Amino acid sequence: MDKIYLDHNATTPLAPEVLDAVTSVLRDQMGNPSSVHSVGRSARVLIDEAREQVASLLGVSPSEIVFTSGGTEANNFALLGVALGLGKTGGHIVTSQVEHPSVLNPCRQLENLGFRVDRLKVDELGRIDFKELENCLTESTLLVSLQHANSETGVLQDIERAGEIARKKGVLFHTDAVQSAGKIPLRVQDLPVDMLSISAHKLNGPKGVGALYLRKGSPDLFSPVCGGSQEKKRRGGTENVAGIAGFGKACELASLSSQKYSNLSSLCDQFLQMASNLIAGIEVFGDLENRLPNTLNLGFEGVEGDTLLISLDMAGVAVSTGSACSSGSGLPSPVLTAMGIPIDKINSSIRFSLGWSNTMAEIEKAAKILAEAVSVNRTGTHAERAIKT
Repeated sequence: MDKIYLDHNATTPLAPEVLDAVTSVLRDQMGNPSSVHSVGRSARVLIDEAREQVASLLGVSPSEIVFTSGGTEANNFALLGVALGLGKTGGHIVTSQVEHPSVLNPCRQLENLGFRVDRLKVDELGRIDFKELENCLTESTLLVSLQHANSETGVLQDIERAGEIARKKGVLFHTDAVQSAGKIPLRVQDLPVDMLSISAHKLNGPKGVGALYLRKGSPDLFSPVCGGSQEKKRRGGTENVAGIAGFGKACELASLSSQKYSNLSSLCDQFLQMASNLIAGIEVFGDLENRLPNTLNLGFEGVEGDTLLISLDMAGVAVSTGSACSSGSGLPSPVLTAMGIPIDKINSSIRFSLGWSNTMAEIEKAAKILAEAVSVNRTGTHAERAIKT
């Protein structure tokens, strides 16, 4: 059975050109980039080229890119790096209730160390209140960290406005752009952003590699990964040359794919339209106007989301009930909970996240499979209720 993969926010398939780049390095480049001989220098050149490709995608200087093991480490680097580097005796961090666990969990660690953390509320569409943000900032505030795009709903925060508020108060601003980079154009140099996290495997690159953008002139950060003098002494450890080369190639492909953005948005809109025509009682969670072009979080009245996911998987359609990093917790989505969505609706939700490899034929087939699965599971639910009655 051919799978229809609609879970690209969890991870994306490796682009063929990226696979070629990775395997070429693994096969032909054995050098340590820190070595001064020609073999090491060849590996260093590959890293430098990839750094330029990543920087080009974001519209920043290559010197402002620090390679990490992924988006989680990049987020940890920003939060722990600022707090422990600038606020050794404590301080204040501002974030939101709908951030990724790789932001929320470091914040909990910092609270245990005596730091104060404010988590901004969001409205029913998943957007923060900028007045609340402004009122939160004090002389002790070290950092504001707000995601660019939510992984579960695709909702885009206005990071330009949030960054401007932070900048006027002299507070550093970090954004988790793991979900948005490669899906929508980003010109970071034009934004009031001091730090930004991205991850290769969210944009058709390899797993296990990411980057933190550090604006030139930013203060020195505490490094959560201490070791040698790699990454200009900002992040120790021998670099993952093959992964970094693949990351660079993935960013290059994303930079060349502006037409794909509009195609992706059209596919997503048509999927929603077809599903809505076939299924009654669909509810969209999040802001449909300000969202990623590939993401839909839908609720299906009278259906359990977990049961529907299994039915779709058995029929060859891969989807998610929320963030892949939080799946299996047994708890309702913290994101949808923060948006004030009732528990029964949260339990009926499914996330569909499309990618560049999806086709119209797949979308049409997935909509029909979804309609059949919803119908079957609604019938089962009604029958169960009748028996209990």
